[in-house]
Amino acid sequence: MARRLPSAPPNLPGFSYVRSLGSGGFADVFLYEQNLPRRPVAVKVLLAEVVNDQVRQLFQAEANLMAQLSSHPSILTVFQASVSSDGRPYLVMEYCSSTLSQRYRSEPLAVPDALRIGIRIASAVETAHRAGVLHRDIKPANILITAYGHPVLSDFGIAATLGEAEKSDAIGMSIPWSAPEVLLDEVSGSIASEVWSLGATLYSLLAGRSPFEQLGTENTSAELMSRISKAKVPAIGRADVPPRLDIVLARALSKRPDARQRSVLELIRELQSIEAELGLAQTPLEVSMDDWAVASLSDPDDKTRISSLNTVDPHGPPRRRRAAPRPTSARAGTPLQDGHSALGRSVTGVLRRRRRTAMVATSVAASVLVAGLAGTAVTLLVRQAGSEIPTVSNVSGDVRSGTVVFSWPDPGVSSSDTYVVDLGTGESSIQRGTQFSIDAAGGSRICVTVAVNREGKTGAPSGEKCVDVANGGNQ
Repeated sequence: MARRLPSAPPNLPGFSYVRSLGSGGFADVFLYEQNLPRRPVAVKVLLAEVVNDQVRQLFQAEANLMAQLSSHPSILTVFQASVSSDGRPYLVMEYCSSTLSQRYRSEPLAVPDALRIGIRIASAVETAHRAGVLHRDIKPANILITAYGHPVLSDFGIAATLGEAEKSDAIGMSIPWSAPEVLLDEVSGSIASEVWSLGATLYSLLAGRSPFEQLGTENTSAELMSRISKAKVPAIGRADVPPRLDIVLARALSKRPDARQRSVLELIRELQSIEAELGLAQTPLEVSMDDWAVASLSDPDDKTRISSLNTVDPHGPPRRRRAAPRPTSARAGTPLQDGHSALGRSVTGVLRRRRRTAMVATSVAASVLVAGLAGTAVTLLVRQAGSEIPTVSNVSGDVRSGTVVFSWPDPGVSSSDTYVVDLGTGESSIQRGTQFSIDAAGGSRICVTVAVNREGKTGAPSGEKCVDVANGGNQ
């Protein structure tokens, strides 16, 4: 398909046009210089032919949402949104001079760099999920690099929403990173499909190609869709990629959504544990704690926030958030309700939020009264719950093909619990599985202790278990 020429750049007060940066199925991106404060900015402008009243209102809602999310350090910053004199909506965003879309094909990323980028971008996606938002277009081309080398995720929700409304070419371009159930139109997006896209993106950064792309062939859309739906995930084929990373990515790319990591947070924890195994500094988890959402309770007249009034435990699985109405549900496996327009749902959502505001104010007052009467009982319950963290026992370990494998029986953990594996060298790993593997070349004697982490609190550790690598036996 021939590429179209970019549209004419709009005349924007306070900005000077520099050059075109790129074109998509529904928008063009231009480089402008902002006059005050003086800085380069990227301006995304909708094409005139896709603009109508519904799109304008959706664009405004998406702009507000992206501006709220862009406070995250790994989400592209939005400075301004408006409508040009010729009627085209536009976004003024942080300018990033490079993307990963070409870099990884010419030179696949080193394992430490890929893990770092994967965890930071996944943290951005997890934060969005906790706000009830799906990205639906996660791929290397949407990961930009700031002037300071920090990866940020762009096109957060806007491309997916307008692409769904207009059925533009932008959707087809994302086939290599779309989950099987999305390609088969079973769902338009879910948490499970975003886990798949993150796994496919990280795979691409390491392999220099998308997971089901075959070198030396045409790789048409039909061929890619068939392989994604039926073929086994091929090995990355790099000697420096640890086997456990291959396993983690293969799980994220499972054909069945319920076989993947249950949340993006779970995927992050597995990637962090691989960093620990490799002796790398752990990339921190960057997930919003929603303090502003709690603070908004004190101002029931504040209608400017798109938020949930429910806080989310950063150590537990993501829950459905009461976010601004969007045409996509963030619940895993839940498709769009095609019988209602996005605009209609938006108006309905505004009315519902107003009713909820009054209900919440009443509920908070009642909660304060109950808390005052039952504070002592609540304290005792919390202390009792903290003391029930199960303890791991009977840790075993042996050497298998140059790898030391430790395993232990499930002591009775809950779905949100994790295991903290501490090595004798001072390193640690956070995971959900009851097996931990480490390269036997790391030393002649490897020792670990295992403890259960529940809601940010770590229970008593197991007894230390050591493996004598030279003899291949336990001690």
